[in-house]
Amino acid sequence: MIAKFILPVLLYSMSALQPVISTETMELHYGKHFRGYVENLNKMVPGTEYEEMSLVEIVQKAPEGALLNNAGQALNHTLYFEQFTPKQRISAPEKELGDAIKRDFGSFDEFKAVFSKAANSLFGSGWAWLSTDKEGHLHITQDANGLNPVRNGLTPLLGIDVWEHAYYLDYRNKRADHVAGLWTIIDWDIVGKRYRDACKLSQ
Repeated sequence: MIAKFILPVLLYSMSALQPVISTETMELHYGKHFRGYVENLNKMVPGTEYEEMSLVEIVQKAPEGALLNNAGQALNHTLYFEQFTPKQRISAPEKELGDAIKRDFGSFDEFKAVFSKAANSLFGSGWAWLSTDKEGHLHITQDANGLNPVRNGLTPLLGIDVWEHAYYLDYRNKRADHVAGLWTIIDWDIVGKRYRDACKLSQ
């Protein structure tokens, strides 16, 4: 069987995000959990109606169950690990995304507060997301387990994973400390490009 979905290659080393995310957590989260979702998905898709679909299409259309769980987590983790950088160039989004955040949340600090609250208050395992609709308006949502905003017609821009395997080795039960640390490693160039691509805006 030829694998259709591939574990994305990291653009930084496994130790590059320390101290926010330790090497041990990276080895577990990226090397075990993420890899497992991709491998499971490649076993489930062949011979089904989803065989020719993209990852996003599978997450949009699959009914709740094992296939959706693994496809959702494969998509979620792809977005998650691609949004970080060990060399943060800017500490807040600029240009179109920066303007949209000010328009929809008042200021970047207010946005951070609302988004952090969404991540910290989510009960159990899941994700907090910043997404855009087709008109370019921003939304902060919570999704349980491995669900993703594409199920609701939104395009995810930034995601915070609050499954315990994402932070427990480094922060134990202090989820809020983990969330606070993530703001220092977000690559706003990547997140801004996602917004432009979703809204079909020129550079």
